[in-house]
Amino acid sequence: MKKLLKFIVGLMLLPLCWVFSRTLFFLLRSVPAETSGWIPWALPAGFLVSVIGFFLLPRAFRTYVLAHELTHALWGLLMGAKVGRMKVGKEGGHVMLSKSNFIISLAPYFFPLYTGLVIAAWYIVGVFYDVSAWEPWWLAAVGLTWGFHVTFTVYMLSQRQPDVHENGRLFSYAVIYLANLLLVGLWIILIGTPTFAEAWNTLSAETVMAYSAVWSAALAAWERSKPLMPDTAP
Repeated sequence: MKKLLKFIVGLMLLPLCWVFSRTLFFLLRSVPAETSGWIPWALPAGFLVSVIGFFLLPRAFRTYVLAHELTHALWGLLMGAKVGRMKVGKEGGHVMLSKSNFIISLAPYFFPLYTGLVIAAWYIVGVFYDVSAWEPWWLAAVGLTWGFHVTFTVYMLSQRQPDVHENGRLFSYAVIYLANLLLVGLWIILIGTPTFAEAWNTLSAETVMAYSAVWSAALAAWERSKPLMPDTAP
């Protein structure tokens, strides 16, 4: 019954996936195109290096599994769970939690732990030292770790994942997609020129349009599915 309900919710989230994609595109277009220096290219360069390394170098599965299980543990703690034993290996791992839900289960697929650590370290060190001269290297590290997260997430989702199977594929993929886009959108707003108000206005307008279109299409399909009534007029 729970899987059926999550499947229905997953269907209802599909238009929202389109809405989030459109909103992210708007945010990206709002960022001014700066081409001077290599700071604007540092993050994409780090991301690209990570993607190329995924295909050309031995894959760091143990490093990914460590982040995967730590993310389960972190989100479990944030949601009031008690964390027990953790096992990490090249073939997989697990962590014992006193409770779980779909957010805890799917968190490793949308929360880039290593990227979060790089960002947190930057701002913590920045409290005590002037780190502005190292900004390109920091952005490159953000891109590198984010690329690590994206490549391994896509690869692992192409395999059979118990976390995804537990929540249903459609629901899990929709939540993972939306959460990843949400984090990217927040990042663009925090470091760029778009504002939360602009993002919200775009998101709300696109949401109304998308679900209105789905509702209209559903009504039209319902009308077409009705059997034609015989003409009873004399």
